[in-house]
Amino acid sequence: MRYDLAKLPLHSLISPVAATTAALARLDERLSRTDLREGCISRADFADACASMWIDGELVHLEDVVLHDAGMGIRAPTHELTIAHDVLRTRRRILAHPPNWALSIEGLRHLRGRMDIGSGASLAAVEEVSQPIADGEGTEKEDEDDADDPLAREFAEIDAVLARSEALLSLAAAPPAPSPPRERDPLVYEPDWDEDSRIEEWRAVLFEIEGLPPMLRAVLLLDAWNQLQVLQHAPWLGRLLAAALLRETGITLVHLATVNLGLKAIPRERRASRDRNDRLLAFLDGIAAGAEAGLKEHDRLLLARQQMQRRLAGRRASSKLPQLVDLVLSKPMVSAGMIAEALGVTPQGALKIASALNLRELTGRGRFRAWGVI
Repeated sequence: MRYDLAKLPLHSLISPVAATTAALARLDERLSRTDLREGCISRADFADACASMWIDGELVHLEDVVLHDAGMGIRAPTHELTIAHDVLRTRRRILAHPPNWALSIEGLRHLRGRMDIGSGASLAAVEEVSQPIADGEGTEKEDEDDADDPLAREFAEIDAVLARSEALLSLAAAPPAPSPPRERDPLVYEPDWDEDSRIEEWRAVLFEIEGLPPMLRAVLLLDAWNQLQVLQHAPWLGRLLAAALLRETGITLVHLATVNLGLKAIPRERRASRDRNDRLLAFLDGIAAGAEAGLKEHDRLLLARQQMQRRLAGRRASSKLPQLVDLVLSKPMVSAGMIAEALGVTPQGALKIASALNLRELTGRGRFRAWGVI
């Protein structure tokens, strides 16, 4: 199967591409100049992970993802929650690496979870190298006088330790030996689904569209990923790779575009249309909607911080309220346990300072309480 790039209607795509690029660049510029950048990016990661599951037909609550990420879930995570957390971690991993990492061969192998582990081979090689040293092979015979000298024996042991250390360091610096790929369960994976060849087809599209505008390249890559059905159980990775391309080309410099969050506002009939032009326009509208949502979220957090900072007037220098303000702005939701762990207070103290900040309570429960910004 090959993705056809012929008859691309550039005349009908140039204007939407320019408008979407301007909206996304405006959001990135706003985030680059604000001190709420980390909080906005963290919130966007959580929201985009939940939106990704919604696009794939699954429902995951934002509160569950936040608690699972903090290690404070009270129930065993469901399969959907685990996937949502994988999306969240993948977004963080892409943003933590250089812009050109995600679309490289090494980055794709990491993101697919197909990296070969050569630690077993390395350890075996270390044992093979160090065994002759331990047995005394390869060393010169000592004189009888040196054998009776305890200082000479100490020097010999030191030399053996240094030799083993050099062997270990040389093996660690060398690339790991590839291990044979594990056979996949035919009950979970289709045997005739060749993901490697589909990845190569998708990368061929990446090279063919290199001269087009970055935003158009991103939506074409996303559409090619969906049409080629590259991965059986990770369709969400294509949307993150499209966002990674926007970061690599300089459209977004400080954040990763929330493609999932924007596409959630687009009807499925448009996203899955039979006409490629309609699909590309739907993707462009989705990315623009995600950028507009990011601008509104930033303005909302800015107003909420101004309101919360008014309650900090007259507080002692040792007050925990400023730290709580930063925590609330960086998470979509905070629980009493999260406040207690982050601020180093007791659960009762967490309830007290949360009430002093006049946060909006989200759960309404008596035993488990959580808050967010107004």
